[in-house]
Amino acid sequence: MSEPTPAPVAAATREERDSLGTFVVPADALYGVQTARAVDNFPISGLRAWPALVEAIVQIKKAAAHANRDLHRLDERKAEAVIAAADEVLTGRHRDQFVVDVYQAGAGTSFNMNANEVLANRANELLGVARGDYAQGVHPNDDVNMAQSTNDVFPTAMRLAGLALAKPLIEQVDRLAGALDEKGREFDGILKSGRTHLQDAVPIRLGQEFAAYGAAMHKASERIAIGADSLAELGLGGSAVGTGLNAGPEYRQLVVQYLNDLTGLPVRAGQDPVELMQSQAAVAEFSGTLRSLALELIRIANDLRLLSSGPRTGLGEIRLPPVQPGSSIMPGKVNPVMAEMLPMVCFQVLGCDTTIAFATQAGQLELNVMMPVMAWNLLLSETILTNALRVFTDKCVVGIEADPLQCTYFLDRSVGLATILNPSIGYSAAAEIAKESVKTGKSIRELVRENNLLSNEQMDQIIGDTRQT
Repeated sequence: MSEPTPAPVAAATREERDSLGTFVVPADALYGVQTARAVDNFPISGLRAWPALVEAIVQIKKAAAHANRDLHRLDERKAEAVIAAADEVLTGRHRDQFVVDVYQAGAGTSFNMNANEVLANRANELLGVARGDYAQGVHPNDDVNMAQSTNDVFPTAMRLAGLALAKPLIEQVDRLAGALDEKGREFDGILKSGRTHLQDAVPIRLGQEFAAYGAAMHKASERIAIGADSLAELGLGGSAVGTGLNAGPEYRQLVVQYLNDLTGLPVRAGQDPVELMQSQAAVAEFSGTLRSLALELIRIANDLRLLSSGPRTGLGEIRLPPVQPGSSIMPGKVNPVMAEMLPMVCFQVLGCDTTIAFATQAGQLELNVMMPVMAWNLLLSETILTNALRVFTDKCVVGIEADPLQCTYFLDRSVGLATILNPSIGYSAAAEIAKESVKTGKSIRELVRENNLLSNEQMDQIIGDTRQT
């Protein structure tokens, strides 16, 4: 006879009270009643806030504790306990206590209260007060959230997190730009057939193609930096609707200064807190720079796939580094996997930007309640772009090799060569040569020689002059 299955042991809980009444909270949770309600209400995706957003909101709470202490609003003992609790989170502790789903109550109230409760309960532990006993110690609303509202805290956290992730992203865009610049110099002496409409066009240097890719990335980096600057304008201190109710002008300037010092980010108090509460256009603007980057990256990655296609039946003018086998059935096949991965990431970024655009226009009157989904998508875009660009640069671009013989092979057979003969033999004669080349399969050089239009030396001189342009 088998042993009876033991009854499951009930998890230890505690009860906390809010304005709706009592609710059960896990006994070992640092979060409290409002977070527990949110976990119960929103079992939507299993997705949690990005670490950068957690860090940003905790930095806000720490800055607020400093400011309220300096203004003699918050008891110094409580303020120091909140600051100490915040420092623990900022060093990586208690991150598992931020449990609210990405898809939650509008404006991020649940996430803000999650932060308030975690810091309050940990501060109380540091003060020797039991978790959940807010009457005897630090209160999530009265103390941790003093002079704040979700309505000014969450958009500030979103902007801080966006700024924090913008720096490593810009660094990776610049690294890619530099790697492409280097390839431009390395390949500058290789003349090849240009292509427009995916048809033969006039000659171009392979180095010019890569230098142009680098220039596009430099411009993308500049656009991202400009967009990031718009995130640095903060509405913190605007409180519930931007008027600063229960905060005051002294607090607003002071808390932003503390944030500046704590984060090292060039943040500043915005000129019109009401506008900053109503509008999240700055987030959409910044996301738009990520969209532009994604579009350029898709184009460049697709070009690299075309230029490296083959290796025997495609263009094959460049070789991408082989990083893994390409087929489970075809031995020896190697695919351009890094140039395949990058567009997939970029497609996701385009979807994120579309979500942000819809969320931006969904603001109503004094508040945009769609900020949680905006924050998630913005930080997702920054994170995956940063990671994708790092591996794309390291595992693909820096190892690209040219095949000069293949470039010359196609150049000699390109009908685009006829165009550079215009000044020497005239447009009509060049057009006839081009048509005959397509019809017979003979190269432009062969036909020019057969028709006694130019000597080999003259052709070499013309092509050499093209290489210098």
